[in-house]
Parts: sequence; structure tokens; C-alpha cells
Amino acid sequence: MQILKAALASISIAFAGATAFAPAATAQGSTVVVIDQAKIMRDSAGGQDITSKVNAIENTMMSELQPTADALQTERDSLRARSENMSMDAITADEQLRSEFQDFARKSQQFNRQRQIAAAELQATERQAWSTFFTAMQPVLEEVVTETGADIMFDRSDAVYASADLDATDRVISKMNAKMPTVEVVRQQIDPQQLQQAQQQ
Repeated sequence: MQILKAALASISIAFAGATAFAPAATAQGSTVVVIDQAKIMRDSAGGQDITSKVNAIENTMMSELQPTADALQTERDSLRARSENMSMDAITADEQLRSEFQDFARKSQQFNRQRQIAAAELQATERQAWSTFFTAMQPVLEEVVTETGADIMFDRSDAVYASADLDATDRVISKMNAKMPTVEVVRQQIDPQQLQQAQQQ
């Protein structure tokens, strides 16, 4: 049951500060260094730790929701079987059955709300973890710029072409592995009322 999705590609990391060591326009004679942010997230020990822990939290959330989902599925199947040959008017006229359908609709709506909250909490958890990671990476990037004598640092996704000689990704990964091999990932809590207000804006 795929109810929670928080792919890394959907996360908007505030990375501008990490790459804005010089104007985007390359002046003649400037030294350029390139990094691959996606590879750093994927291959570094800290990045892999984040992914593993976020996946574990997602699995926990799904385990928490699954019993309710199974119960609703069973109830829906029962209601369908009992009303299969009945018209809408007949269902409406049956007070007991009508009441059960209304109760099922209420519980389904509540469950969908729980899923939305869980998805929002997972996304917030992931964002917080990556924010911690990139905050720690900022001084590492500055070290690499100093060591390479670079004037400009680009992410590879922003470059039309970059020679392998300019790539400092592995250097960054090595430094991050030494600095932050693990990352604390704390499950975030979302206030349902705040989530509802945000969705209405």
C-alpha cells in the first residue's frame, strides 16, 4: 500500500549558499571546481544513513496505518456485498444500512486525514535531516574551494559540460564521511490544524 512518498527528487534543498562562492558568469582565468550534489547525497555515508533512517520511519508509519486500512477494506467489502443488488433509494430507505455507510464514510475521511498527516511528517523529517547534512557540508565545500584554489563552484547539474579534472565530488564525499558518517534523524510531528491551514492557503 503506497501511501507515503517522499523521493529525494521532490526535496528542494536551499543549496544556493553552498554554491555561491562567486558570480555565475565565469571570468577569464578563473579557476572552476564542480561537484555532483546528487552523488554526494547518494554515496556519502551520511547521505546513506539519512536514506536508511527515513525509510525505517516510513515503514513504521505504514505499519501504524495498516491495521486501520485493513479494517476499512473489510468493512467496505461487507457493505458492497450487502448492498450489491440494492438501488440507492433502497439503501437510503434502510436506516441501519444508511447509518453504516455514513459511518464508513466518516472513518474513511478520518483515515485519509491520518495519511496526509503521516506524509507531511515524513517529508518534514526528511527535510530536517538533509538540512542538517547540508549545513555540515557548507564548511567542507569552503575547504575544497580553498584547497583547489577555485574561484567558482558549480553543481554538475548546472554545467553544460565539465571535465572530470574539475570534479571535486569524491573529495567532498571523503571529507563528509570523516566529518558526518551518521546523521540524527528525528521524526517530526505535524499539528493537524496547521496542516489544514497550510493546505487552504
